[in-house]
Amino acid sequence: MWSIQNILVYLALAGALFFLIKKYFLKKKKKKDSVCGDNDCGCH
Repeated sequence: MWSIQNILVYLALAGALFFLIKKYFLKKKKKKDSVCGDNDCGCH
């Protein structure tokens, strides 16, 4: 039988896993800074 404590623990675990996956595996590509221009000046 499921108790409220078990449900809360699994919800917290799912939230933590979602946060970690979103932070480390679903990164958006950053746009290039317009200050650098087209050449690779090493500023990024």
